[in-house]
Amino acid sequence: MTLTASGPTTAPVPPPSARSTAGARRRRWAALVPYVYVAPFFTLFAAFGLFPLLYTAFVSLYRVELQTPGDMEWRGFGNYAALLTDEFFWTALRNTFTIGVLSTVPQLAMALGLAHLLNYKLRGRTFFRTAMLLPYATSVAAATLVFAQLFGRDFGLVNYALSLIGAGPVDWQNGTLASQIAVSSIVVWRWTGYNALIYLAGMQSIPSELYEAAEMDGASRWRQFFHVTLPGLRPTIVFTAVVSTIGATQLFGEPLLFEGSASGGISHQYQTLGLYLYEQGWGFFHLGRAAAIAWLMFLLILLLVGINALIVRRRSRREEGRA
Repeated sequence: MTLTASGPTTAPVPPPSARSTAGARRRRWAALVPYVYVAPFFTLFAAFGLFPLLYTAFVSLYRVELQTPGDMEWRGFGNYAALLTDEFFWTALRNTFTIGVLSTVPQLAMALGLAHLLNYKLRGRTFFRTAMLLPYATSVAAATLVFAQLFGRDFGLVNYALSLIGAGPVDWQNGTLASQIAVSSIVVWRWTGYNALIYLAGMQSIPSELYEAAEMDGASRWRQFFHVTLPGLRPTIVFTAVVSTIGATQLFGEPLLFEGSASGGISHQYQTLGLYLYEQGWGFFHLGRAAAIAWLMFLLILLLVGINALIVRRRSRREEGRA
């Protein structure tokens, strides 16, 4: 600021230099770089994840046939009401729950036991850990076709083994419980090793000092397992339970290829919700009803995951209160 005869005046501000302008431009680009890196993911997610989800919800409110997808008749929640009054929907829902329990509970229990064995210093540990992933890496089609032969009624190896102990042959494809056990065994075989490696990674993250302290207190291997290993694996067990529940709700390939029919047997004895969706959409050409089934499955998964999270939260609060 300078004084002149006419009064105080402000000195002119010099124009910004080219170097400062370039620096500001680089800072703006540096702030945008993280968004550029994540943009492909969000673009693909919007195109192949979010849009199909929203469009499926839109189609579920219309009567749409596969032969004429352009002719859409407004039904509102008519597709959902029709499903809730369809006995085959409730049969598929019950079968999904039964097969889910028969496959998830033994699968996670066996995976926990195998991980506990592999956690010790055994010879050939690397080989056994690699072999655990072989069923998971096997094609679901190949595995299901092999198991369909094993559970054959006349020449199946399972019935042959039962005959050695005096048991009669079992019709694994037509019996309700027998067919569900056969389908569940495929799921157990494919996913037990995968979950065992997840549990093994969780066990190796438990501090060794806890085991040393338990051993000094005279705790046996079983007591160490129940009082050190299981509490340390609780977040991992919750994760595998949630993922297995989602997989059981969406079970499709194993029951479809077990007999090669979308109806899940003569009396729909092992038809899951995934098979029921496929039958309605691509067997009976009811795309609107198939979309409604997809959304009911989505809501069912949210409900099951929410119940699981609520149980875990209440249990954590109880333990914090005891501490």
